[in-house]
Amino acid sequence: MQRTIKEEVSLEGVGLHTGKKVKLTFKPAAANSGYVFRRTDLEGNPEIEADVSYVVNTRRGTNLEKNGVMIQTSEHVLAACVGLEIDNIILELNASEPPIMDGSSKFFVEALEKAGVEVQDAQRDEFVVTDIICYRDEETGSEIIAMPAKEYQVTTMVDFGTKVLGTQNASIETLSQFKSEIADSRTFSFLHELEALLEHGLIKGGDLNNAIVYVDKEISEETMKKLRVAFNKDNISVKPNGILDNLTLHHPNEAARHKLLDVLGDLALVGTRIKGKIIANKPGHHVNTEFAKKLSKVIKAEKRNNVPKIDLSQPPLMDVNAIMDTLPHRSPFLLVDKIYELSENHVIGVKNVTMNEPFFVGHFPGKPVMPGVLQVEAMAQTGGILALKSVPDPENYLTYFMKIDNVRFKQQVVPGDTLIFKLELLAPIRRGICQMQAYAYVNGKLATEAILMAQIVKSK
Repeated sequence: MQRTIKEEVSLEGVGLHTGKKVKLTFKPAAANSGYVFRRTDLEGNPEIEADVSYVVNTRRGTNLEKNGVMIQTSEHVLAACVGLEIDNIILELNASEPPIMDGSSKFFVEALEKAGVEVQDAQRDEFVVTDIICYRDEETGSEIIAMPAKEYQVTTMVDFGTKVLGTQNASIETLSQFKSEIADSRTFSFLHELEALLEHGLIKGGDLNNAIVYVDKEISEETMKKLRVAFNKDNISVKPNGILDNLTLHHPNEAARHKLLDVLGDLALVGTRIKGKIIANKPGHHVNTEFAKKLSKVIKAEKRNNVPKIDLSQPPLMDVNAIMDTLPHRSPFLLVDKIYELSENHVIGVKNVTMNEPFFVGHFPGKPVMPGVLQVEAMAQTGGILALKSVPDPENYLTYFMKIDNVRFKQQVVPGDTLIFKLELLAPIRRGICQMQAYAYVNGKLATEAILMAQIVKSK
């Protein structure tokens, strides 16, 4: 089942690149709402869903933008949510960037555990990897692969071609290992990158407690002076392990573990729990998010073509008489015969298309085809069953459709076909407004799809 947190919890710090003080508040969220950022410092408290389609750049972090509103460096806090298997949460910020804390997900995990977990009355949506999915960046040689596995597993392999860091690997076999094995792994940088970031006015919130700095070149006295000023320290030194100052590693392969943390955070933007093994070779925010985009397309295509598995020989959940007790429609305009599944957020119904349908008399008599608008109407009636489930006395309510978007017709529907409808809520029903993704399948293929919006109103 889906999970959110029991109560809100806050923590404060500074943004790594902006250097601004920021307060982050985790708040419970309704089922099926996913991860949502909310900017309380802007008029109207605009929200940005954690969706890969909103990624605008990946320079030193994964940055999102929607309608001109930015969220910077989203990956560490999203990784904590994934690692604790939280499905729905509001991440409220009074700045564009979550606090960097110590450069890991440790403090976010602690805050979320303090808030507690609440199991919700909705089933978790999960993408099961059945075939190998691969993305490769030819320029960098970075590559990410997804393959079948019994759980969400991740392996990262890093090699930056430097002696100080060398080649490192990190893995988790189950998300339950995230807290103890990955969460405290801090972000890192090489000295040559650090100099460039300082030149461009970035990492204003950085200090030697929230970023590991690997020294991959000899440090000049001039650079030492800049670093002392940047980090507000009287003395800076390089330890025998090649790390700037006296920072002690949490793990010998902390760099690889942090890259694994980043992969989890970036792939959270897919918006669906993954059941499969991810192998990332030389991952980075760019390749991570490009892979997330590819994965998102695969998931959407699978959902469109994922014909519901129902046994038509079994008694339905609702027959036509039960349907007429809920819907006001009657023959010849009742276009759904049976309901096989009905939950808080989805419905599956069936329409047997016969030659006796009245519309076949005039709609291409020589080659009868079910009109597309009636296919949409049949989906809408099935959706009406789902919408009216939210009220205690559905016989006293009606559903009026307000908007129909993104309608696509893929297959012809002819006499003798069996139409299977599947509709899912896109968001919780609020103030009687119901928004649904609708699919109609015939002969094992997607026939029609649309996004439907309806309003539930009391009948006179």
